[in-house]
Amino acid sequence: MANFGDLQNEIYLAGLSGVVPSLPMSFAELERRAELALPPGTWSYVAGGAGDEHTQRSNRTAFDHWGVVPRMLRANTDRDLSVELFGTTFRTPIFLAPIGVIGICTQDGHGDLAAARAAAATGVPMVASTLSEDPLEDVAAEFGETPGVFQLYCPTDPEVAASLVQRAEAAGYRAIVITLDTWVTGWRPRDLSTSNFPQLRGRCLKTYFSDPVFRSRLQKSPEEDPGTAILTWALMFGRPLTWDDLAWLRSLTTLPIVLKGVCHPDDARRAVDEGIDGIYVSTHGGRQANGGLAAIDCLADVAQAVPDVPVLFDSGVRSGSDVVKALALGATAVGIGRPYAYGAALGGTDGIVHVLRTILAEADLLMAVDGYPTLADLGRDAIRRT
Repeated sequence: MANFGDLQNEIYLAGLSGVVPSLPMSFAELERRAELALPPGTWSYVAGGAGDEHTQRSNRTAFDHWGVVPRMLRANTDRDLSVELFGTTFRTPIFLAPIGVIGICTQDGHGDLAAARAAAATGVPMVASTLSEDPLEDVAAEFGETPGVFQLYCPTDPEVAASLVQRAEAAGYRAIVITLDTWVTGWRPRDLSTSNFPQLRGRCLKTYFSDPVFRSRLQKSPEEDPGTAILTWALMFGRPLTWDDLAWLRSLTTLPIVLKGVCHPDDARRAVDEGIDGIYVSTHGGRQANGGLAAIDCLADVAQAVPDVPVLFDSGVRSGSDVVKALALGATAVGIGRPYAYGAALGGTDGIVHVLRTILAEADLLMAVDGYPTLADLGRDAIRRT
């Protein structure tokens, strides 16, 4: 049985013929080279966070306060990192987190398609954003045998919201992730200093512009009058969701619904009590609110509060060791965000595949060395706060 860690053997054997990796093997180098590859406005939007970016930094550094406990004499040459989500078994415990500007991160301007193709190539599922450079159906068509999930930024127009969800269901997406913390955008000094908000420039709006209900709100098509279409989108974006909206959201689809942005155990319990199928612990990578707790420090309490539903996680994940720590703290699956955006900038689909394979290889090898051959072995007692 092949293990994800076998990637290192491929690299070392290729080195015997003088071949070295063309893409970075460390996150620091990946980030450095991506900054050189992306236009300044795109770079600041992807790399930046809210306020002075304290929460963004905390999301990253908080992982350093957790350590995996090594267990010896439990070696196993075959590891199993598979997880089950909503009735589907995935070979990997990671997924591509939704990134609303992934479409403009590749050199060809079709990053959503590149990410979907990487999902197909690796078996790593993608949570596709509402904000995309290609319609949601075109993204889904590239998934191959790897199931995908659709992320909804809920618009204020309920009929447009229903249309987006129905299109996602018809296109074959397996679940709906509803982002809760972006009904209004956070204070982002990097973007404000350049007056750069890509969607107001017409970027990453193809899913809206291709929607029949959204188009019915316009006198002229987005192709004929893009300015009015953009303004209509801006006025419609961001419904301030409350608990009273959950029943309506549940009525839109028979697909599993996951709430993204939940960091308090009481909120998680109430959401599950009201019929929500999964919880997604996230602080939006520190892009939306500054001064809060690191997401990883919220994870265990939420996971313990809702033991019978899947708990997804993202924010601050940069490596395979981060993935293992999040799994040990109760995550069912772990989202990769900025690293794959940087991989997309450097190599499109190949760049994203490279990032995913390296993260999986490190996670696999860490579990092998530390004596955790399966995720079932990686319980809460496998990790300590340092």
